[in-house]
Amino acid sequence: MDMKQIYTQIVMEHARESAHRHDLADATDSERGHNPSCGDDITLHIKREGDRIEALSFTGHGCAISQASTSLLCELVEGKRVDEAKEAIETFLAMIKGEEEDDDVLEEQLGDAVALKDISHMPQRVKCAVLAWRTLNDMLEKENEEK
Repeated sequence: MDMKQIYTQIVMEHARESAHRHDLADATDSERGHNPSCGDDITLHIKREGDRIEALSFTGHGCAISQASTSLLCELVEGKRVDEAKEAIETFLAMIKGEEEDDDVLEEQLGDAVALKDISHMPQRVKCAVLAWRTLNDMLEKENEEK
């Protein structure tokens, strides 16, 4: 099986079923992300303890790309410090823009989320892929401003 098939399988598995698709009863914050051009609509729920993301989940609906990307984001940053999550967000956005192409760096910092690398070649799907990442970034920025 080649890497493209593996990546496609990862995306489809995360789109169909995610352990992170649920309300988070003890969330410390929630943030809605909406893409009016295609109808993707998610809400991220975060539980932070100090500078650590203890839990991250999501609710909502959208295309397979947005749902898989949101699931992959939750899986990647749960348990990480906020600065680590922000670094992952920056790397992901750089990958989608085609600014970061080093596979070793991408795999180390993004894990399975590197499966969305080829989205950069499909401009109409970029907004779908980055919705959750931008939403989490906005949430973390807002929380830092409130401190």
